[in-house]
Amino acid sequence: MAHTTPPHLSHVTLVGAGPGDPELLTLKAVKAIAAATVLLVDDLVSDAITAHASPTARIIDVGKRGGCTSTPQAFIEKLMVQEALAGETVVRLKGGDPFIFGRGGEEVEHLQARGIAVTVINGITSGLAGVTSLGVSLTHREHAHGVVFITGHAKQGAADSVDWAALGRTAQQAKLTLVIYMGMRGATQLQQALLQHMRPDTPVAVIHQVSLPTQRHALCELHHLHDTIVREQLASPSVIVVGDVLKGLLALQNGAELQAFAG
Repeated sequence: MAHTTPPHLSHVTLVGAGPGDPELLTLKAVKAIAAATVLLVDDLVSDAITAHASPTARIIDVGKRGGCTSTPQAFIEKLMVQEALAGETVVRLKGGDPFIFGRGGEEVEHLQARGIAVTVINGITSGLAGVTSLGVSLTHREHAHGVVFITGHAKQGAADSVDWAALGRTAQQAKLTLVIYMGMRGATQLQQALLQHMRPDTPVAVIHQVSLPTQRHALCELHHLHDTIVREQLASPSVIVVGDVLKGLLALQNGAELQAFAG
């Protein structure tokens, strides 16, 4: 007879794996990964992170990548419930932070509705890690009064897609840094919309594969965003950062380019 755990004793831990560098994991995340008997792992979580799992743990890939074949969310949620009720120590290992565009909120609601307890362990989100790697503060007080984390990829079939023009107006007026996740596919459209209210020379950074050895980035002005992405052959996974906090970094780059040209 199969063993099952009463719902009120079942438990799942949602763990933020951070942007990719295993050294950016929290101690709490490492402990949870090591204790798991079953790990449901996102596509962008590296082998260096799952190496912290027990040799006897079952690692189940449930990758979700924009524009690619991916595991349906309903199946992932069903699998979490099934394994938790079977008495497994379940960890849902998610890139970045579970509660910043990681669908962690949906998973918590689904599990709790079935009487399963949930613990969430935060991870460093790629929008923060990427800008930090460039030596830039998202909220440098001389340039920004705040920061907006926003997705460029709306829920499939949703009618309430982002009003980029309105967001650009607000960001310009309120001095906000924009950190755009999953925006590469629609970069041309968001650029055109933001330019309705933001200065054409507003600095932008596109940061690819944040924190990994393969990380690279490009700096440009907003009106050159599309051309820069094409020229530098940047693709997902990347974050797009828009705002004057990048002004000094862009000026340094432009100065170096001018010096090289003059030389």
